Amino acid sequence: MKKFFGEFRKFISKGNVIDLAVGVIIGAAFQAIVKSLTDDVLSPIIGLVAKTDFSDWVLTINDVNIRYGAFITAVIQFLIMALVVFFIVKAINKVKDLAIKKEPEAPKTKKCPYCCTDIDIKATRCPHCTSVLDEELVKA
Repeated sequence: MKKFFGEFRKFISKGNVIDLAVGVIIGAAFQAIVKSLTDDVLSPIIGLVAKTDFSDWVLTINDVNIRYGAFITAVIQFLIMALVVFFIVKAINKVKDLAIKKEPEAPKTKKCPYCCTDIDIKATRCPHCTSVLDEELVKA
């Protein structure tokens, strides 16, 4: 049992688990904001334009209410949440790309000192003029 708690403590103390927990908590709080935006701002505006409040739309079949208006509201909430997450991930990726400096690629070709033709960097003889390249040029 002591080994189990030791492994559990080691698992919990990893940075990824703590980051995930913080992300879930912030996500839940953000979901409440998106729900309020949808229910209290967007739905009334759409209702004003459409002359109806679609969150109250109900289809009744044999005394069973199918609240498809509430479903439409949930879809709008999902789309807003997905759009915000997309923008956040896009911004994070852009910052990562700026932070990572791309190293210049090693040259793959060099100029033959005799005929000035581009040749492979590892070549010891020019394929165009057949000149033997100096040891110093081979190392360069």
